[in-house]
Amino acid sequence: MPANILVVEDEPAIQELIAAQLRHAGHTPLPAYDAESALQSIRQSLPDLVLLDWMLPGMSGIAFTKTLRQDPRTKALPIIMLTARGAEQDKVLGLESGVDDFVTKPFSPRELLSRIKAVLRRRSPQTTDDLVRIGALQLDPQSHRVTAGDEPVALGPTEFRLLHFLMTHPERVYSRAQLLDQVWGDHVYVDERTVDVHIRRVRRVLEPSGLDQLIQTVRGSGYRMNAP
Repeated sequence: MPANILVVEDEPAIQELIAAQLRHAGHTPLPAYDAESALQSIRQSLPDLVLLDWMLPGMSGIAFTKTLRQDPRTKALPIIMLTARGAEQDKVLGLESGVDDFVTKPFSPRELLSRIKAVLRRRSPQTTDDLVRIGALQLDPQSHRVTAGDEPVALGPTEFRLLHFLMTHPERVYSRAQLLDQVWGDHVYVDERTVDVHIRRVRRVLEPSGLDQLIQTVRGSGYRMNAP
């Protein structure tokens, strides 16, 4: 699925090159030319992933990463560092600061997109196009189709994203607030009970197949996708 990717790079030519590659792959690039403007963008809305240049004017990429990892809101935000520094000690420093992966300059578009896909699959599987299956329930992000047993079921866009997120994070309990952040976006302010309404809609369409039981209510905590 398309991802919103914040590109923090101070060289305009490289910034535009990366943006073109991301758009060609179906992603939405969000440009920032220094750490300060990147932080401002993140305060407005969390991206799905950050592509971060090591050498930036003002705050360095390493210092920026440490800032994000110290904030509960951004501590799990996937980060890939772009760097011309390929020495082992540099990679160790980057990994210790909290980056998820490195892409060494110069890099090929194929390598960059492959690294992005791998990190998203690991850290944000709901942003990938991988087919998801739990028991007799199957969701295909590419065709936007859900089948329960052998029968197709119709879901609205929000219910589809909600089910996709739960299916890609099975056996984990998420509060209503966490689901709002992950599915609706942390910049959207709606009542937490909105989640209950959409959970009921998902269960309603799954009920004829008996698969509505996969979505469990955890009293006092939230919801969990059971993976039998």
